[in-house]
Amino acid sequence: MTDTIRIPRSELDQLPDRDPEETAEWQASLDAVTEAAGPHRAAYLMRRTLERAEGAGLALPKLLETEYVNTIPTGAEPAIEGDEALERRITAWNRWNAAAMVTRGAQYGVGGHIATFASAAWLYETGFNHFFKGKEGGNGSGDQLYIQGHASPGIYARAFLDGRLTETHLDNFRREAGGEGLPSYPHPRRLPWLWEFPTVSMGLGPLSAIYQARFNRYLTSRGIKDVADSHVWAFLGDGEMDEPESTAALALAAREGLDNLTFVINCNLQRLDGPVRANFKIVQELEAQFRGAGWNVVKSLWGSAWDELLRLDTTGALVRRLREVPDAQVQTYQTRDAAYIRQDFFGAEPALAELAKLLSDDKILECFHFSRGGHEPRKVYAAYRAALAHQGAPTVILAQTVKGHTLGTGFASKNANHQMKKLTVDEFKTMRDVLELPIPDSAFADGRVPYGHPGTEAPEVRYLQERRAALGGPAPARRTHPVPALPAPAEKTFAAFDKGSGSQSVATTMALVRLLKDLVRDKESGRRWVPIVPDEARTFGMESLFPSLGIYSPKGQTYEPVDRDQLMYYREATEGQILNEGITEAGSMADFIAASTSYATHGEPMIPFYIFYSMFGWQRTADQMWQLGDQLGRGFLVGATAGRTTLTGEGLQHADGHSPVIAATNPAALSYDPAFAYEVAAIVKDGLRRMYGEAAPGEDRDVFYYLTVYNEPLPQPARPEGVGEGILRGLYRFNTAQSAGLMVPENAPRIQLLGSGTAIHWALTAQRLLAEEWGVAADVWSATSWSELRRDALEADEALLRGEVRVPYVRQALEGAPGPVLAVSDYMRQVPDQIAQWVEQDYSSLGADGFGLSDTREAARRHFGVDAESIVAAALAQLARGGEVRASAVKEARERYGL
Repeated sequence: MTDTIRIPRSELDQLPDRDPEETAEWQASLDAVTEAAGPHRAAYLMRRTLERAEGAGLALPKLLETEYVNTIPTGAEPAIEGDEALERRITAWNRWNAAAMVTRGAQYGVGGHIATFASAAWLYETGFNHFFKGKEGGNGSGDQLYIQGHASPGIYARAFLDGRLTETHLDNFRREAGGEGLPSYPHPRRLPWLWEFPTVSMGLGPLSAIYQARFNRYLTSRGIKDVADSHVWAFLGDGEMDEPESTAALALAAREGLDNLTFVINCNLQRLDGPVRANFKIVQELEAQFRGAGWNVVKSLWGSAWDELLRLDTTGALVRRLREVPDAQVQTYQTRDAAYIRQDFFGAEPALAELAKLLSDDKILECFHFSRGGHEPRKVYAAYRAALAHQGAPTVILAQTVKGHTLGTGFASKNANHQMKKLTVDEFKTMRDVLELPIPDSAFADGRVPYGHPGTEAPEVRYLQERRAALGGPAPARRTHPVPALPAPAEKTFAAFDKGSGSQSVATTMALVRLLKDLVRDKESGRRWVPIVPDEARTFGMESLFPSLGIYSPKGQTYEPVDRDQLMYYREATEGQILNEGITEAGSMADFIAASTSYATHGEPMIPFYIFYSMFGWQRTADQMWQLGDQLGRGFLVGATAGRTTLTGEGLQHADGHSPVIAATNPAALSYDPAFAYEVAAIVKDGLRRMYGEAAPGEDRDVFYYLTVYNEPLPQPARPEGVGEGILRGLYRFNTAQSAGLMVPENAPRIQLLGSGTAIHWALTAQRLLAEEWGVAADVWSATSWSELRRDALEADEALLRGEVRVPYVRQALEGAPGPVLAVSDYMRQVPDQIAQWVEQDYSSLGADGFGLSDTREAARRHFGVDAESIVAAALAQLARGGEVRASAVKEARERYGL
């Protein structure tokens, strides 16, 4: 007979119990309370006991959810230090003008959103009046404000009230082509003196805010600039929190104790088509999610009208009912009469029915229609004060509001209100009366809704401007003053690559990393480099930077690394320079954006260098690349182990054959596919000049570079004479058959082979085969940037439409080059085909179209038809079409090479 194995019922059964009798007594007491007073009383006592334990510092897991009531009791709310009456009038004007701006724009069919700001007005106004620091005081950085995209009309309305915008601006909301318009959402590229952060691509705002707060700590820890007084505020919608990026970095923020960060989530319980959690409660869900991640949570759900109801709730029935009613039903209460609410809400149990007898219909409607924590400045003020006072963790404020608040019964809580773009004149008159604004009926005489302004010397305007002056100037605001140019690194840093590698084989990835190692040692600008890598530093040969630069960690290194006795050991430090983010391309891109815009955010230019598997860059985070361009970021993105055939054995998901195509869609991206180490050095050198040094007149500095580099070790040639312009503009002749020492007849057929990146080596082999086996003379060209060639050609076309004659550079470069042109790259044919229409010669291309596959480089290239032998066959076919070689040569070549 075997012994019975006792299986523990919980993890506590696995721990020693030094006094089982005492434990049993506590459990019996709980059972007795449950039996005598009911489960609600027992649960209440347990929660109070846990609360007491937490207050005493006992190490217990925190409850993930609290009751559906405000975190801060009314009696604990601090008094607002200001004139509440004036602030109410300011907010009323801003509500009015936001709605008027969108309604007036509706006549042009450009749309706009009214309901979001209507719900969130006090969340913004309280911050602007009392909390958000401007850039004219303190450290000069101020606070960073991530404004919810759909609330932009309210921000414009405030800027109009304080004199930063005019009626003409407001009338051109969403009408930018004329030059005086306002962008639909926060777009720094379109309104660079106002907006700092583009946020309407939902999910990117919260992710970027976390990494911005983290980058602020990084700047301070490294001694670049003390921005410890800067606070990051991210305004989000409850529906937006469904985006995976919105919550992707919550643990990072808590782990690193980012108490310089506050999320303000406008919980109006509605997304674009209907309720956020129709059958559930989004506030409770978010509270559990944030608490579980380690955040401080402050709930501001109910306004002061609820105080009386909660005082009357002596049985806890009201609180229980609030916890169980799903969000969609809360929305329904917002639109129904008192009788319905009495029956459906208060009729759920006898104790609630008795409570309802004490309430008038007006009181019920006041509570259920209007009174929300996010609509009362005192509630919001208390929540913000609590957030700033909390130390050691970031704070999220869950503020409950009504979408469409003050816009009338036609808007409030209606499922369709996100798509509703205007109010009628009668609805505006009702809104005017609710807001108590002095706008006469005569102002609507022509049927058009007027803007409202109390006058530049009115008490509201003076108060607004005084409050902003006390807080350090206007907000939001983006610095636009010139940042001093960084001194150029020593010329020898770049010239070292011009002589080539001799007989040594070097991959361009290694060449770029070696260049970075030299640049970060520069006495003037070295400390401004921000190397970023998503847990692949060793793949790219960057581990040698670990001990010298250190990996940033706010805790430093609290352990002895396993490789401490090795030269290239893993070193973390509070002043570390490398941002090694782990496996998160999205987080790494958020790092890059924060660093690339530091010249504006903090007046401190930083040089981010983000290196990643090229397949997992643009394909995975292209939306953030758009965010980067919109935010006017500067820096170097590096797609390493690039190309469809160079990463041996990795297969489909690792074979990048298209990142240059995606990069070409971004107007701010300068995309290069360098073939040689000296090209890499020349491009980085010019990028530093253009983005951080002395840019040429008329040259746009607000760009970023994308370089593709390869892991295939090959001999690096010396830099030919006179190729500097071609490297940067996208094309130059690397050699001819004659200069390569190949013997070809004087009257041999000629062809031009254009190659980019690693493909130029296949073209060089094909050049030799064409000469030695087929008597064909081929010139080989390095196409460092297909997209820059195309950009230049498009500009030439545009100039022609204006009556200016300008020849595209690609046509200039190839002018007089005999024979057809055959282009090849390690990407899909669409990449080299970008220039096809501007090439006067017969043009054809080869590329790695289709999905990638696992195999050797040679086999993969033969599969896609881009290896040297395939290039030879394609070249002969092109020459045969022009009668330059016999047609049978193509078949003969294919048979000879086994194609």
